[in-house]
Amino acid sequence: MTQPASAPEEPVVTPRLIAAFVALAAGMFMAILDIQIVASSLAEIQAGLSASSTEIAWVQTSYLIAEIVMIPLSGFFSRALSTRYVFAIASGGFTLMSLMCATATSIEQMIVWRALQGFIGGAMIPTVFSAAFTAFPKNRQAMVSAMVGLIATLAPTIGPTAGGYLTNLFSWHWLFLVNIIPGIIVTVAVLFLVDFDKPNFALLKRLDYVSLVLLAGFLGSLEYVLEEGAANDWFQDRTILSLAIVTVIAGVGFFWRTLTVKEPLVDIRAFQDRNFATGSLFSFVLGIGLYGLVYLFPLFLARVRGYDSLQIGDTMFVTGLFMMITAPIAGALGQRLDPRIMMGVGLSLFAISCIELTPITKDWSYGELFIPQAMRGVALMLSMIPVSILALGTLPPDRIKNASGLFNLTRNLGGAVGLAVITTELNRRWDLHIGRLHEAITWGRDVATERLTMMTQALQPSLGPSAEPAALANLANQVRREALVMAFSDIFLMVAVVFAAMLLLVPFVRRPRPAPAGAGAH
Repeated sequence: MTQPASAPEEPVVTPRLIAAFVALAAGMFMAILDIQIVASSLAEIQAGLSASSTEIAWVQTSYLIAEIVMIPLSGFFSRALSTRYVFAIASGGFTLMSLMCATATSIEQMIVWRALQGFIGGAMIPTVFSAAFTAFPKNRQAMVSAMVGLIATLAPTIGPTAGGYLTNLFSWHWLFLVNIIPGIIVTVAVLFLVDFDKPNFALLKRLDYVSLVLLAGFLGSLEYVLEEGAANDWFQDRTILSLAIVTVIAGVGFFWRTLTVKEPLVDIRAFQDRNFATGSLFSFVLGIGLYGLVYLFPLFLARVRGYDSLQIGDTMFVTGLFMMITAPIAGALGQRLDPRIMMGVGLSLFAISCIELTPITKDWSYGELFIPQAMRGVALMLSMIPVSILALGTLPPDRIKNASGLFNLTRNLGGAVGLAVITTELNRRWDLHIGRLHEAITWGRDVATERLTMMTQALQPSLGPSAEPAALANLANQVRREALVMAFSDIFLMVAVVFAAMLLLVPFVRRPRPAPAGAGAH
């Protein structure tokens, strides 16, 4: 009589495994942090390289386009080369390109090195997510997910602070040089410590180059359209329109090729799993909230409050602080609670934190922003951990590497789509409120006349005959500022509605099977 097949043995947590995962996590943190560090100091790089405002934008755009192409490819290369070698190549290449960026003497060189840095380093992030769910037993995955989620959300939050300090204390070159020593340590540690899996070099012979070209055209064009569309009037711009057409054609071609070829470059069948599909949707929305508010807060503090990069970083660090405080608590809860409950609480808290921002005024600063930012930090940790568990924790181990790339892609695409919509809507609502305020502030209104008279009298001693025109200009600037603050309020409400709407999907998620008690632990 044949014996029933036994369940696959759970991985065992050892000191070497923990050290290896810490090395992977450090590399991931370095890669995510780099994006926001550089974004906070583009003006200094522009001055140092004598670049135009159009050219300097490509320092970020080239990186993001290249990274988003690599993210879904990481699953294939992880299976072909193994976690050890793909991560060591990604970390070593990222470190080398950081050095090349620091030594760039022209904007053209910088753009080339940034694109290579984004493409090579893009494999690190999804590789860490897949390692969390293949190298650790199920009863440890919640705590490991807490660590990964903390890194994925904390790095964009503290990036502006770190970038501001590095640029002010040293020079823009240190935005890249700061990666060198940690990058070397991570690369060496991964080569010596990581042994989660074995390579399958035969896969490289079956690399589908047609799918590779179609994927690059699809995601690269899509990322450019989303990044540059709002600033270039969308489809009124010929380049945006052309690349939008490329996005559609390459996207259709890629999905057709993926569904018909024997060995797909990116296996999209993971979306047939209900939990993975809904988890990826939640990840998309979290990307909107994470990157959207990381964009909105500095914009408000700079354009309304007049803060510099250091002041902005200090103000925004509240979110990062509460994320660090919440991470171990959320990790422990993730091992005991139904992840759907955690996710519902996290999404609700995020929506409430945005609603708390709707009464915002021009005078809001650190004190008024403290509670909403603290709530957002807690909400992100309570959301990110269960979303990762629900999306990846129910898949068989042999599908996790590929699925991790797709899962991380959805978060990045959520951020890109969110920023495009937020930027467009912010400008549209700003114009709308300016129009309404102009209708309200006319020569016939006593309040407007009195305000203008007071401003003119205050400027009279120093400006003389020019006092009235200067007062008019000041009044116009005040109107524009108030309209901008009202537009910010509208956007915060819009984000709150999106997160509140996602609560309706939580009941449709299937609860993962509980981990066996004590499995895999030492």
